[in-house]
Amino acid sequence: MSAEAPAVVALDRVEMSLAPEPHVFPPAERAAIDAYFAERQRANPALWNGRVLVLESFRVEGRVLTGRYTPADYAALLWLLGHRDPHGHLRNCFAMGALRGSDGGFVMARMAPWTANAGRVYFAAGTPDLADVTPEGRVDMEGSLLRELREETGIAAGEVTLAPGWTALIDARRVSLLREIVARDDSPTLAARIRAFAARDARPEIDEVIVVRGPQEVPDGAPPFMRAYLAAVWGRDRMEP
Repeated sequence: MSAEAPAVVALDRVEMSLAPEPHVFPPAERAAIDAYFAERQRANPALWNGRVLVLESFRVEGRVLTGRYTPADYAALLWLLGHRDPHGHLRNCFAMGALRGSDGGFVMARMAPWTANAGRVYFAAGTPDLADVTPEGRVDMEGSLLRELREETGIAAGEVTLAPGWTALIDARRVSLLREIVARDDSPTLAARIRAFAARDARPEIDEVIVVRGPQEVPDGAPPFMRAYLAAVWGRDRMEP
């Protein structure tokens, strides 16, 4: 399974928890992580290195994905994604809201040059962290999705309708969990709102908002998992009466 061709898995539920013991990187891996982050930071001194959650294990049974997260620093996550070979079992796993206007257009954003993913085009998303863990040890993926939507676009949970299920895009380095969210506004109005929201930030994470209505409009900066997701959705749309 390659990063260029993620498996597309339709899910009814996602059930995530926090591992009882944190993963400890062996000394050789820890040294490689620190060296990799130092190199990235020399190129981009603005890189942040706070605590995040990375996926330690997961399985799909029927239409349910269950998994366990472990805390790590962002440097470790960047190394997992940028290292020549995929890690034996750790992956990046995040919830992403596939924002869609009432007219059917998808609304995506291009990441600003100072961010770790400069030039990439995504839906609003973020790596889950300890703030997403409930007192019972559950990692609230829906809550993480809605929080990131609000923080990155200014659009509140009450303004959107969430689809009942998830779509997992699984490759050797990532488990990308996308969930369609439909807003009351049409896609041009959403795009204008997000641009205005970003403009109020002294240093916004996004530098462009893009409306996409079909395969010919997908920008070059969209990574393989985004393209696979959009192709699956548009294929489903064509089949529906």
